[in-house]
Amino acid sequence: MPKSLTKVVYKPDTQSTDEFIIIVNPAEYKKWKEGGKTIPLSEVVDSFKVFYSNQGAQGILGTPSKQQLDTVFDTTKDVDVVTQILEKGKDQPSNGFTSGMGATNVARGSFTIDSKGKGLTGI
Repeated sequence: MPKSLTKVVYKPDTQSTDEFIIIVNPAEYKKWKEGGKTIPLSEVVDSFKVFYSNQGAQGILGTPSKQQLDTVFDTTKDVDVVTQILEKGKDQPSNGFTSGMGATNVARGSFTIDSKGKGLTGI
């Protein structure tokens, strides 16, 4: 059975619809957030891939540009960006994310995640 995953969402501005999202393991994230900063980030996050949406919580998640990362986080290093999102973001448990649901050939697609609630139907 695939493990359950949670997304952590960071909004740079409360009035903005821009959101930066990472996928984390809920149990490890909770330990990390409560002060277990010695836990390796590789165990907390599912991957160091940062997703971006300018449509709020709904819509297709894409990848932010290096300019967007530099403007919001003052860095483009994935480890620093992920750490800031973990510290400043809010977790949103989701039953729609599980590990192991990836495409069989990612090179053939655009590698975006659709969080509109359709699940795997309609992709």
